[in-house]
Amino acid sequence: MSFFPGNDPQPGDAFACDAIETLIIPRTSDIGGLEVRRALPTARRRLVGPFIFFDRMGPALLRADQTLDVRPHPHIGLSTVTYLFDGKIRHRDSLGTEMVIEPGDVNLMTAGRGIVHSERSPEELRGSPMAISGLQTWLALPESHEEMAPLFENTARSDLPLIDAEGIRGRVVIGSFHGLRAPVRTASDTVYADLRLEAGATISIPGDAAEERAIYVLDGSVEIAGDIFPSDRLLAFRAGDTLAVRAANDRPAHVMMFGGAALNSKRYIWWNFVSSSKERIEQAKQEWRTGRFDIVPGDAEEFIPLPEA
Repeated sequence: MSFFPGNDPQPGDAFACDAIETLIIPRTSDIGGLEVRRALPTARRRLVGPFIFFDRMGPALLRADQTLDVRPHPHIGLSTVTYLFDGKIRHRDSLGTEMVIEPGDVNLMTAGRGIVHSERSPEELRGSPMAISGLQTWLALPESHEEMAPLFENTARSDLPLIDAEGIRGRVVIGSFHGLRAPVRTASDTVYADLRLEAGATISIPGDAAEERAIYVLDGSVEIAGDIFPSDRLLAFRAGDTLAVRAANDRPAHVMMFGGAALNSKRYIWWNFVSSSKERIEQAKQEWRTGRFDIVPGDAEEFIPLPEA
């Protein structure tokens, strides 16, 4: 989730084929029984399009006495995107939103000038084992939108366009891909697609799908230009190349393709704050430290203190 601690992951091995600009092996942390792999940001690659943060949660099975409890915490300058494959999470925020996120839904929360939210196991599911698996990503906002009013939007799985081709099934989560467009609104050019390939199936990633493009291999392994990459690898592609991604080793593969337009200025990231200005991040720190962010209705008793480090 958005509070998970951890240093930047170490970059992976040198890329194996010319089509791959950057290969990243995520850093893994265990957070209360939930394994989390963080692929962005790294010292070697900070962004892919607007994607400045990429966490894989699980897959895990929480015991009956385990719950997901991410207490209220703030954000500025970004949109969080929560996308689950399994399990449910109750989202509450300082706008008064309360929503149980279902697998396949797109939960997009745009912080803008500031928002506070919590993410917890739904009360009605506590006390029983719970499966949890999914992704949380952050989209850095363009400078023109960094101080916009915060907003929350949930798009149901049934409203996302279905990709159904020979050996390939999936959904367009954000943006346009292979002639299909998701109804999710974003502040800049963004693409995000959930792709499942049958054994031996190949999907083309067009060079014009986005200015910057990458895939994260969730399950199985993929072959690109004769080289094979296993699961839990982030592969950022060279700009402009059309690539063929094939499910390798006689097994199905599951990948997320993502990217978008490159930001036209540098972004700083500290804890849950993203901004083009270091001074704005310092201001956000002080605002959280002194209680000037809004509270989360229905979840106002707890909060995550500002880290000292």
